[in-house]
This record gives sequence, C-alpha cells and structure tokens, in this order.
Amino acid sequence: MSAGEKTGSVWHQPMPVWAVAFASVVAFMGIGLVDPILPAIADQLHATPAESELLFTSYLVITGIMMLFTSFISSRIGAKRTLLIGLALILVFAFLCAMSGSVDAVIGFRAGWGLGNALFISTALATIVGAAAGGSANAIMLYEAALGLGLAIGPLVGGLLGSVTWRAPFFGVTTLMAVAFIAIAVLLRVPAGSPQPAPVRLTAAFRALGDPALGLLAVAAVFYNISFFVLLAYSPFPLGFSALGIGFTFFGWGLGLAITSIWGAPLLLRFVKRTTAIVIVLPLIAIDLLIAGLLVDSKPALVACIVVGGLLYGFMNTILTETVMEATEIPRPIASSAYSGVRFLGGAAAPPIAALLAEEWGHTAPYAFGTAAALVAALVVFSGRRLLRRADGRQESAAEQAEAVAIGDAD
Repeated sequence: MSAGEKTGSVWHQPMPVWAVAFASVVAFMGIGLVDPILPAIADQLHATPAESELLFTSYLVITGIMMLFTSFISSRIGAKRTLLIGLALILVFAFLCAMSGSVDAVIGFRAGWGLGNALFISTALATIVGAAAGGSANAIMLYEAALGLGLAIGPLVGGLLGSVTWRAPFFGVTTLMAVAFIAIAVLLRVPAGSPQPAPVRLTAAFRALGDPALGLLAVAAVFYNISFFVLLAYSPFPLGFSALGIGFTFFGWGLGLAITSIWGAPLLLRFVKRTTAIVIVLPLIAIDLLIAGLLVDSKPALVACIVVGGLLYGFMNTILTETVMEATEIPRPIASSAYSGVRFLGGAAAPPIAALLAEEWGHTAPYAFGTAAALVAALVVFSGRRLLRRADGRQESAAEQAEAVAIGDAD
C-alpha cells in the first residue's frame, strides 16, 4: 500500500500526479488570463472591442470543435502523448501570441492555443485518477484544487504581468508550460504491459448528441455559456480599470466560482434535485446580469455583480455537468466531450456579439443579451424535465460526485 493510501491524505501523491496537477493549473489559467489585457490589446494594437473579443472566440471555437474528437484521439495515441501534444501546442502558440504585431495574429494564435487546451484538459483528469495514490476521490479532489486555483489566479496573473505589458502574460504561460512539459515527459511513465484503451469511434460524440436528454442539455448549455462569457469576456470594457484592477476583480470571480463548484453545489444537491437546482440558479444568474446592466455605470456595483456571478456560475458548472453525466447511459468520456464541444461553441459567439451590441446600444445591451440567454437555458431545462428524470433519480457515490465536480469545472 502506498503512502497516500496509508494516510488517506490527498496530498501524499507520486510525482507524476503533481506534474499533471501543475500543468492543469497553468492550462486553466489560460481561460481568464487575457481578460485583464483586452483593453490594452485593443488600444495598443488599434483594434475595436469586438475585434479584441475574438481572442476568446477563436480559442473557444477550436476548443469546442476539438472536444468532439479528443476521446477518439486519446484512445488511439494514449494519454501521455495526448497530454504532451496539448502542452506543446499551448507553449508554442502562447509564445507566438506574445510575439505578435497585430490583433489578427493574436486571434489566430489563440485558436492554436485552444487546440492544445482541448487535448490537454480532456485527458488530464483521467491521467491523475490513473496515477494517483489513495483512491479516485482523493485524486479528483486534487484535480479540483488544481483547476480551481488556475481559474482563480489566471486573471490575477494576467493583471499583474499585464500591468507591465500586454505581452507579459503570454510569455509567462510559455515559461510555465515549458516547465510542465518537461515534468510530464520525465515523470509520467506508462507501466509496461498496461492495457490499451478501447478505441473510440470518430463519430462517437456526434452520435451521443442524438440522445434526446443529452441533446436537450447541450442546447441549454449553449445559452448558458453565452451568459457566462458575456460576464467574463465583456465586463473588462465597462469596468474601465487598469489591467491590475481587472485582474483583482476577476480573481474574486474565479475564487467564488471555485468555492461553489467544489463545495457549494454538492451541498445544494443534498436538498433539491438536479433539475430543480438548475431552474433555481439560472434565473438568479439572469437577475445578476440584469442588475449588472442596469448599474453598469457604477463600478462598485459592477464589481459586486461580477463576484456574485462567479459564485452562481460555480453552482451551475457542477450541477449542469452532473446532470449531463447522469442523464443517459452514454459513457462519461463520450458524453463529456460531446457536451463540452457544443458548450464551448456556444460561448464562442458571446464575446463579439456582446461587443457589437455595446457599440450599437451601449454597455447595458450585452448584459440584457446575457440575461435573455440565461432565461432561455432555464426554460429549455424546465420544459424538458421529463427527459431528465434519470439524472434526478440516481444517487451517486462520493467518488462519482467528485468526478462530476471536476468535469464541471473543466468544462
């Protein structure tokens, strides 16, 4: 029995697990890293807000498309190779972003970054679970901590480094990813004679979306992610803060998201069914966005709405993904990749649409758009509750619930 198993501590893990956990922190930093530097990029590269928002769109479009195929790829080349290819792509394209001289180049290189991120995050959880000591629940808790830390500190690091130059956060990711690549290449070893994963069909994710329950949840996720990225990607512009100020604001957002996704959602689900929780929390998100739009000229009010939004989105990330995982008999990796792919594609549309709405009707319009999207997502789930009875009726083990929490944060 390993040390981790003897003590039962999540912190007693072999070095390969720590290597993947460290890489997970850096990978999830990339989601919020650009938030604080969007205004600086728009100003210094002579781009409109709508053009600079495409840094999110190109990243999310490619991530979403690739998510539909990652289970096919990793089942054929193995987890370690998939992780290393993903990290290498992030490293290369983050460096190219830092060296770019135009907003179009940064947009294009962020797309390459999204490709690497899809390969990495779709494989990291399974790798940690397979290599960890002390059981799967401890391993998943460690992964939750890693990605929660990444989501929280990404905007903060972006703000700290971005206060020097908008290029600095990209150089920082390049350096950290190089360390993570070397650590995984050296420390993560595949035991001789390990069984090969069963090959997954190329069309598996697309076939999964044909399931009525999963298809309904995918539609809801499109609108949910629109509201998510209205708040995350557009808010730096009406805030009007420096890169450091934006970074601290979204550090609060990320911290709130991590807290409620890891601890808040499981607590809420002790008292209500999953679909009930969804139709409670989504209207609260709509109210938060509506208040943000109405009070957008008040910086303290907008900051408060952003932080409260982080708390609410943390609940939804976990609860919606748990529902996806339990609504059908489709294998979890395939259901997750299908749902995640569609969800990321929905989020990709939100940032440029929000910026265009603001150009036409002012800062309130994007938040009204996000409010409507959250309400549509709630209506979709409410109207299809009969299709989701399986998700409401099944009780999970502690390890299964922890896995759903981790996948929810990853998505």
